[in-house]
Formats: sequence, structure tokens, C-alpha cells
Amino acid sequence: MTGRPKERIAEVLTRWLTREKSATEVPLSNFDRLRHEIRPCDVILVEGRTRVSDVIKLVTQSRWSHAALYLGRIHEIESPFTRKRIQAFFDGQPDTQLIIESELGLGTIIRPLSTYDRDHVRICRPRELTFQDSQSVIGFAVRQLGSNYNVRQILDLFRFLMPWSILPRRWRSSLFKTHPGKQTETVCSTMIAEAFGSIQYPILPLVKKTSEEGLKLFRRNPKLCTPSDFDYSPYFDIIKYPFVDFSHSNTRYRLLPWKGNARLTSEEHGYYLDDAPVPHDRFE
Repeated sequence: MTGRPKERIAEVLTRWLTREKSATEVPLSNFDRLRHEIRPCDVILVEGRTRVSDVIKLVTQSRWSHAALYLGRIHEIESPFTRKRIQAFFDGQPDTQLIIESELGLGTIIRPLSTYDRDHVRICRPRELTFQDSQSVIGFAVRQLGSNYNVRQILDLFRFLMPWSILPRRWRSSLFKTHPGKQTETVCSTMIAEAFGSIQYPILPLVKKTSEEGLKLFRRNPKLCTPSDFDYSPYFDIIKYPFVDFSHSNTRYRLLPWKGNARLTSEEHGYYLDDAPVPHDRFE
């Protein structure tokens, strides 16, 4: 390791926080179906497998610890400037399906969609988004490439969600303060929220009603946006691709493989039940 002691310690902590646990043998999501049906500007929620993911899940009280924005293939992007900038940060095959995301230790980067082929993921699709607006969102996000990951913002979010009365004033959140020199730092959901905010697309706005002007919307501070907000938003459709699907029939779920020779590990006992469920009509 090179650099000052503080930087060396940060590198060690980053590696420790971002070390991934092994993926499950059979993921909950059907990636093959997802990659064929995903659309540009879809937000991908990920149930992460790192230590920092566990921290984010705890802070946000959600299973979704990470969010990425789907860009599509390079030739599907309209702007020559955006295509050129992507190529400057990603040296891969032109037909690769691409995402943009902000990650601890890496900053804002381009990756193949296949990065999450073994993870539990969910798609949040912005409702009725026009093609031109989707290209604007993608263009805004791509301009953030190279930005650093703002670790302080995660800590600030934790402090912001804590009751003020039990924290000393000097420990309270500084989310709403300006930090000179920090404009080039971001986190995954903040970057995506700012991209949608650039076209005034709502995520979780505050709605106020006045007798004089009717309804008025207020944009939420993007620094407060978490991955689960896209799941909760009424303006995003939730699309799931379960690995074992029964959606083709109203009773197909009764054919799910609840029985078999597989057994739970000692860690899994307590979280799951080893006995097969009995169909309701067995009691009739």
C-alpha cells in the first residue's frame, strides 16, 4: 500500500466492507428473463451481499441495499456525446447490456448488467417515461462517471434518521449543509434520484394542497433517497422475475417444489421451515 496512513486505513476498511458473501446456488430472480425484458432507465434494486450492504439495510430498514440505472446497449443511446463518454469508461463489447452505479471504493462506474446475474434483484420502471426524457436521464447519469462515493453521506443519513433528542448537537446530521469540494461525491440512490430530478420526474414528492393554487409538489432532497424509495414510489411500476414462476396459471403456485431431498443448514434453521405446506383444500 502507498500513500498516507489515513489513506491506507481507508483502503483496508473499504476492502473489508466490500468483500462479498457467496451467492446462493439458485437465485430468487430469473436473470435470463430480466435481461430480455429490461428497458433503458429502469432502476435495478439489488439485495447486496457485502458488509456495507448490511449496514445500508440496517439504516434504511429495507432488504434493498443498492440501486443501479439500466442504460441499454451503446447503440441504443441517442446522444453521440453520451456514447463517447461511456466508451471512455467501459472497454467492452458494443452489444453488452450496461448499467451505471455508484459503489464504495469505485465511485460512479459503468458495468455489464450481468454483474448481478446471481443476485436477488427487482426492477422499478418509471411510469409513462418518454423516450426523450429517458435519454436525458441517462445523459445526466453518464456525466457523473468518475465521481467518488460519498461515505460521509451514508453516515449522515444514519444520523438524520436517528432521533435528534438522543444525539449531541455536534453528532447530528449535516445532510442539508454545503460541504465545499464535495460536489463530485455521490451514493448510488442519490445519483439516480438526481438524474430523474433533472427532468422533474417524481420519486417521493411532498404533496401540499392550498385553497388558492390547488396542489403543489415539492421534490425530496435526493441526498435522502434510499434504494427502497424507488420500490415505495407510486410513480414506478414494480416488476419481478422469480426464478420459479407460477404466473401463467392461477393455481400454478400449488405445483411449486415444496417437497424434495434438500435440507436446511444449521444457520438456515429458524429463518425457514423444513416441512412442506399443506394446501388449503386438504382441510376441507
